[in-house]
Formats: sequence, structure tokens, C-alpha cells
Amino acid sequence: MEYVVIMAGGSGTRLWPLSRKGMPKQLLTLIDGQSLLQLAVQRALTLVEADQVFVCAGRTHMDVIAEQLPMVPSQNFLAEPMGRDSLAAVSWSMATIAHRDPQAVVAVLSADHVIEPEEAFTGALRLALSAAEADPQALVTCGILPTSPHTGYGYLHVGEPVDGEGKVFRVARFAEKPSRDVAQVYLAQGNWWWNSGMFCWRASTFLHELTHFQPVMADSVDRLVAHPDLIDEIYPTLTKISVDYAIMEPVSQGLSDAHVLTVCLEADWTDIGGFPALARHLGVGPDNHVEGLVVELGSTGSLLLNTQADGRLLAVCGVKDLIVVEDSDVTLVCAMDEAERIKELVELACDEGEQYA
Repeated sequence: MEYVVIMAGGSGTRLWPLSRKGMPKQLLTLIDGQSLLQLAVQRALTLVEADQVFVCAGRTHMDVIAEQLPMVPSQNFLAEPMGRDSLAAVSWSMATIAHRDPQAVVAVLSADHVIEPEEAFTGALRLALSAAEADPQALVTCGILPTSPHTGYGYLHVGEPVDGEGKVFRVARFAEKPSRDVAQVYLAQGNWWWNSGMFCWRASTFLHELTHFQPVMADSVDRLVAHPDLIDEIYPTLTKISVDYAIMEPVSQGLSDAHVLTVCLEADWTDIGGFPALARHLGVGPDNHVEGLVVELGSTGSLLLNTQADGRLLAVCGVKDLIVVEDSDVTLVCAMDEAERIKELVELACDEGEQYA
């Protein structure tokens, strides 16, 4: 049977002050009155039934998640006591699903994405799930055709097709976030795709590779599934490392009998990592992205966002390429090209008081 796991952890500090410890970005109703997590589950339901959807996220957010996702059975919520990076979350999820269904084929998706049109997503994921089901040694990822020399994404070097229709390709190697010059070379060559961070595989295949590359982690998640009451003892001991570093990259380098394949998701795909990405999906004025009660004069290329519903007005004049966010207890003003440094601002704000975290 096919399943979908949605990774919904993370703090989303690059969307601060909207995203906070108590309400991270994936749970904020940012787009058309829906959260990023709700949009992710909506896409998942084009592939599987609700009882085949799992959500892995922080324990402290589970009440909000259950409220937002009444269609997902409560036993399908995997509550992390703390974040230990993506390998821990994915490994625990795979071991849990494999315990229930040893033949499971699983799509691992992120709650950070906006993907349009939905039909393109569904078609690509069905192809990826089919490729994983047909090949018991395949770890399949979805690649995105790049539209710019983006330096904030990892890349896939796409090799030869492995199917008769030329839709499933071998991944020659992974590349981390490149410099702009390198990203421009990738874009010109045409055989480098953005790494979307969406995967499909047999749960048993993934767990076999986990045992090969991370045997201690494999033993720990097996023990966790057998003794879920020990989660507060076991989970903090799990190695903090990403799936890409721990599994996907070494497999692509030929360090096991498995191999990495990719299919192309030809869609408008955005990883909502920060305000510049979010701006694309908020209200658009003649020269700016505007949301909430805002007036402006002579401003261009800016994101102007007011979350307050108490009649407070955000008034902006003559600014260019700025992020201006008015929240309940924080006003953020940041140059658009300095958006990555908002994470540093959060640390400074927390020095002034934990209420700003």
C-alpha cells in the first residue's frame, strides 16, 4: 500500500516575527486562509486516503495540528519531543509505517512547499511512487527544473534515463547550495535540477540503507517503535543529521547496492524558506507585495505585511526592496537581499526576552 509522510517540524525562523516557537510557519494561515501544512495534506490526499497520511512534527504543536487536520487519524501523528534533523524524523516514520505494513511504499513530503498546479504534483508523485515500487533498490527524489541560478537550493546532477519513456533518470550526484557563479553554470548546462526534498521509496529499502549507513540510528528507531513509551529517553540520542547527508548522497556515490533516481516535477514550486519566497504568494499591488491594512507612497519591490486586525495602520513611503512586517509585539524592517540574516536577528531579539522567540 502507498503512504504519505509529511515532515512538519522546524521553527521557520526566517519568517520571524510571524513564525514563533509556539506557532511555526507551517501552521500559520498564510495563503488563502490555509496553513502550509493544510496545503501539503490537501496535495497528499490526491495520492492516498486520509488514513494513509502521517504527519511528523513537534510535540508542542500537536494540538494545533490535530485541529487543522481533523481528517487524519490521531494515531498517524508522530510527535517529536525535540527536533533532531530530518534523518531522525524520516527514520522513525519509516520504521513506524513498516511495522504496520512491511510492503509499504512511501512518499516523504515537506510542509514548507507551495506547488501549483496540483495536477502536476500528483502526476510527478505517482510516477515517483511507481518507480519506487517497481525497483526495490531505488530511492527516488523529485527534481525541479530551475528557473534561475538560485543559491538557496541544493541541486541534483541528472544522469541517463532508466525507463523507456525518458521520465525517470539516475541521479549522478548531489550538490549543496552553490555560489551564484556555479549556479549560473548549472542553469546553462541544463542537466542540473533543484533538489525539492521530496522522496519516494519502499519503507524497507530506506530502512535497509539506514542499517548500512547509520546502524546505531536503525537500532534506535527499531527500539522506539517496539517501546514507544521510551521516546523521551531514545529520541534525544538520535544522531542529528539530514537525510541527504546520511543516506541520499552516499547512495548516489555508489557506496551501497541501492541507487538514487529522480523524476521531474514541472510545476510552479516554491520552498517557503523566507519572506522573499512568501512574497510571491501574498497580495500583489502595482509595485509591491501587500497584505493587511497598509498604505504606501512611492515604494517599489517591497513586502509590506500587517498582521494586526485592531485597526492599526502600516504606512510606508519611498522605500525600495524592503521587508516590513508589523506583528503584535515586533516590527521587522529588513532589506530584501538581507533576508537570510533574520535568523541572526531572532537571536538578538531573544536576548531582550524569551517572549520574542
